Amino acid sequence: MRFVITGEWSRNSLLRLVLFMFLVYVALFWASSAMLYFSRMSLDPASVVTYYLGDVGMEFGQPPRPYGSLVETSHMHLFAMGMLVMVLTHLLLFVPIAPRWKGTLVLTAFLTTLAHELSAWLVRFVHPAFAWLKVGAFLAMETSLLLLIVLLFAYTVRPGRNAYKDEA
Repeated sequence: MRFVITGEWSRNSLLRLVLFMFLVYVALFWASSAMLYFSRMSLDPASVVTYYLGDVGMEFGQPPRPYGSLVETSHMHLFAMGMLVMVLTHLLLFVPIAPRWKGTLVLTAFLTTLAHELSAWLVRFVHPAFAWLKVGAFLAMETSLLLLIVLLFAYTVRPGRNAYKDEA
């Protein structure tokens, strides 16, 4: 962190390479996250309802997602996504954009990833209408993560002033 705070990272090509490669992995994670979502559901809320509540009318019948499966998924996702969003938004603090945009993007990234995870529980155990939240949260989460990735890629490739040291 010292390199980012002091502005040394803009002059340290090896440090920028490390961050660039991290962002390559994050971009691949972002893409595989979408592929995983679309391998199970679509943007049609009915597909979300079918995935979580099951469909006994199908040829082999699809049971509802079990409680234990949701717990296992949430256990990993809440930690992993929380860490990912924390790292990306923390790095965003050093990008020279308006503080209100940073704040908006930080809140959006955290809230949409949380809504995406919690909406599965709401669909399964509260009401199928929460499928709309699942779809909307997925789209908003993917969009906010993409914005973070693009901004950080741009600043890594072409660093500018150190926003952390700017007088605001």
